[in-house]
Amino acid sequence: MKILVIQQKMIGDVLTSSILFEALRKAYPEAQLHYLIYPHTKAVVENNPFIDKLIFGKNTLPFYKLVKQIKIENYYAIIDAYSTVQTSILTSLSGAKYKIGFDKKYTRPFYTHVFSRKIQAKTNAGAAIEKRMRLLTPLIKNAPLQLKPKIFLSDAEREKAKRILIEGGVDLSDSIYMIGALGSSEKKTYPLPYLAKLLDQMAAKENTAILFNYIPNQKEQISTLIGYCNAQTKQKIYLDIYGKNLREFLALTSFCDAIIGNEGGAINMAKALNIPSFAIFSPPLNKANWNIYEDGKQNVSVHLKDFSPELFAEKSQDDLHKDVFELYEKFLPAYIEEPLDQFLKLNTK
Repeated sequence: MKILVIQQKMIGDVLTSSILFEALRKAYPEAQLHYLIYPHTKAVVENNPFIDKLIFGKNTLPFYKLVKQIKIENYYAIIDAYSTVQTSILTSLSGAKYKIGFDKKYTRPFYTHVFSRKIQAKTNAGAAIEKRMRLLTPLIKNAPLQLKPKIFLSDAEREKAKRILIEGGVDLSDSIYMIGALGSSEKKTYPLPYLAKLLDQMAAKENTAILFNYIPNQKEQISTLIGYCNAQTKQKIYLDIYGKNLREFLALTSFCDAIIGNEGGAINMAKALNIPSFAIFSPPLNKANWNIYEDGKQNVSVHLKDFSPELFAEKSQDDLHKDVFELYEKFLPAYIEEPLDQFLKLNTK
């Protein structure tokens, strides 16, 4: 028996949907479990023991060839966690007995089972987890509501990261923090002068080391951020230590006491490594959709709406996107300092 999961989206989505494989492996230990993803998201599911085969779609195979390949595999079930027009057509043409996807009026006819994306989470796993787990119910009786995404690093990857840290001058007995300073876009990036004040707050504690998640072409932006920091903070920053690729970033993060910064893929990857996280949500984002496994201790998030709900009254989603920078200006560090302080007290050496 073969089962395919489709999630041709961004890294955070691919990681989150990987939870389906752990449940499927338990229910169908002899099944061949395949994952259709984009090539650039491979790093978050490498070495995952629950996945037998990765298939790469867009940019590697023309659609007609992908359809042919999917037909040849003769899948028993396809779980389309992406549920676009293209992936629903692919699922429909597969010949699978079970064709499972999310309920959209323009894709509904292509599936045998559909589920709404609009749910109220019943656990602290959050809606992003629970709505994916519901996709398993046609295949698994009493499917679990929640599983935690996991990232699997090799001993060699961990040893290399440890060596990079030590040779870079980091004392592993210090409290080491990974900072997600830059969001996936400007609209998802907490203002750098404000973030600098939070870094100053962190660096005021003794025995602290600060790393950044960035790529070389973002170094100038990170340097601008550092310029806003005080002298004490600058002394505790290790700018030249960064992940040269995604797996190296993951290995470095695995040695950190916490990750702090903009909500996004890096935060979710840290959670999958069981690293404490403090996430700052962009004003237009619905916090309930992505604050997975938030417990107020190990995983914490903040949103302007938590402090000033009146700013969001009668605002449409379009309004929020239009006013994002104005709203960010009102998301003062003073709002964040107390919850961040509590988080640091719980998650420092």
